[in-house]
Amino acid sequence: MARLTARFWVDAYLTRLRLQDIPAFVVAHGDDTGGAVLVKLATLDGQAVVFQRSFDMLTGDRKWVELAKGAEREVDETISRQRGFDPDLWVIEVEDRAGRHLLEEPGLA
Repeated sequence: MARLTARFWVDAYLTRLRLQDIPAFVVAHGDDTGGAVLVKLATLDGQAVVFQRSFDMLTGDRKWVELAKGAEREVDETISRQRGFDPDLWVIEVEDRAGRHLLEEPGLA
């Protein structure tokens, strides 16, 4: 199965969020073709969580898992460290008081 480019996935994800009236924007533009993607969810109360895509070796499935959760400042520090390791990394910030990020929806893994 062919893999989608990072840019195509990001554009599709931002469109899904926009259709649900969930504010989101690109914080860091990674490599268009093969950059990994982090999704930060800020609940606008000083808290945040950042998700990364993970590959389950047993099932072969891709899923989103929490990389860090807690005070937004600490989550941002985690993201900064990850960007230091991987300059091709995309970072998408979603802002939603209700905690919606749509990552569990079909087609986003």
